[in-house]
Amino acid sequence: MKVWTRNRARAQVVRLELCDLCAATFAQSEAVRGYVPDSSSADPHNGWFDGLRLITACGPAHFAIMQEVYRNRGFADEELWAAKIARALSTGPPVLTLVELACRTGLHEPEIRRAIAWHNARLGPRKPP
Repeated sequence: MKVWTRNRARAQVVRLELCDLCAATFAQSEAVRGYVPDSSSADPHNGWFDGLRLITACGPAHFAIMQEVYRNRGFADEELWAAKIARALSTGPPVLTLVELACRTGLHEPEIRRAIAWHNARLGPRKPP
């Protein structure tokens, strides 16, 4: 978000951030950022960050609260694997086989099957057609 001053001749661009905890806006230079473990997070551009979520806070106190929230959430490998599968299925060419899915995700067949079972268990009961 950009904020401009009234006098265009002296216009300044102030980039704003949003606190992930309280939704307060503040200058980008004041942001407290860091990564927390999150098994639901698969980075869309860099697989090295899979399982990590970048959080932004308006100060150290809110950052500490967010760290504690994610620490208490727990980490499920199957959830991370499901996120990787979702990314593979929603980007690039269609995946037609389990072998292709394994190549695109870096997962092995048993991990893929466990991730699918984990995902399906969270969908709830299905109604018959």
